[in-house]
Amino acid sequence: MLELHRTSKSYPGVDALRGVSLTVGAGEVLGLVGENGAGKSTLIRVVSGAERPDGGRIEFDGEPAAFDSPAEARRRGIAVIHQELSLIPQLSVRENLFLGAGWSRRGFVRQRWEEREARRLLGLLEIDIDPAASCSGLSLGARQAVEIAKALAQGPRLLILDEPTAALSPREARALLHQVRELAGRGAAAIYVSHRLEEIEAVADRVAVLRDGELVHSIDRRLRAASGGGLAPLDRDALIEAMVGRSLSAEFPPRLHEGLGEPRLEVKELSAGHRVRDVSFSIRRGEVLGLAGLVGAGRSEVARLVFGAVARDSGEVWLDGRRLDPRSPRQAIGGGICLLPEDRRGHGLVLTESARANFALPNLDRFRRFRSMVDRRREGRAFARWREQLDIRLARSGQRVATLSGGNQQKVVIAKWLESATNRPGESMSGPGTRSTSGSAAWRRRARPCS
Repeated sequence: MLELHRTSKSYPGVDALRGVSLTVGAGEVLGLVGENGAGKSTLIRVVSGAERPDGGRIEFDGEPAAFDSPAEARRRGIAVIHQELSLIPQLSVRENLFLGAGWSRRGFVRQRWEEREARRLLGLLEIDIDPAASCSGLSLGARQAVEIAKALAQGPRLLILDEPTAALSPREARALLHQVRELAGRGAAAIYVSHRLEEIEAVADRVAVLRDGELVHSIDRRLRAASGGGLAPLDRDALIEAMVGRSLSAEFPPRLHEGLGEPRLEVKELSAGHRVRDVSFSIRRGEVLGLAGLVGAGRSEVARLVFGAVARDSGEVWLDGRRLDPRSPRQAIGGGICLLPEDRRGHGLVLTESARANFALPNLDRFRRFRSMVDRRREGRAFARWREQLDIRLARSGQRVATLSGGNQQKVVIAKWLESATNRPGESMSGPGTRSTSGSAAWRRRARPCS
């Protein structure tokens, strides 16, 4: 159904795709894996008409497929679920699902039919959302489900999914994987992109590995399967080695069990609206606390309340034995609390600015030379250090953060907080422009690790 012949795509300073050749057959699910910056998102944009390739050719259903726009690709039967959502917040779920579909009768929208179809599509994903609800009020996970349902509503012949389960609960993720297999069973094709190898193993007939813009490994699990049918299990170690270009002794570093002291962070009877009611917990030094729950259970709201991004009705936040109770993100940052939000583009980055500027934004006090001047050399050295340690892949430090892949955008968010957490003598954890009531106390404080 889809064939790529030595397809290439370059950006200033970066060869995103280097002569990639692969095929996807009707009724097949291709798992596409690779590190951040390997070229997966670029390949998706090229196939879907969002970018034009620099070299090679693409064929869809045996015909040339040099699409001029995503709209043309959709007309040919290609649906894409991107990492970044494309919903219009001001419209309802139903309106977003069928926007541009052209399904009307004599110029009138068939609202009742659309509502029934919306409930059916959302039911396939095992998520309960009112089709009349405005998308602006939905959680990120609910919006992700609507995005997936929107793609399924097109009845695509080729469905491309780019990290579709990042904001879904395990139950909703299993329902999505089932729908992908169902779609393939009806003769359509799918490309499933994910860092979660357990999902790739559950859904993919074949697995292709991209590294530095090149196709370096391919596995047909059907050919390797036993004569009894089914799919052969994945060799995770071999797959990871192909992705990173070297063997790894372990997927995760060993845990260091140290003595746990007094609580570092204490949250007492935190409440806000109907989503969060009397939530209390504590975290000690050296501990990682996991917050679990279904979409809409209030996990993200709790994190945003602790960070001061949402007004609370009641409750207390204590950090290192002192009451903090941040009323704004600025106060939280000044106290040593940092947040990696689930919606990095909406709440974690300034998309019109560079990667370096985003990194520096909460750390301007650390790079300040005089009262209102920033030491750009010091700022650049700090960004270069974290860029190397986190392997942030970009053409130059001034590259606009909106043009980076989703994984590299997330690394920029992580880097700015790691810089804030660096403990160096004489430097402050305070955010830009923050001042305590004790005059220069914020300047005298040592940096503290983020909670």
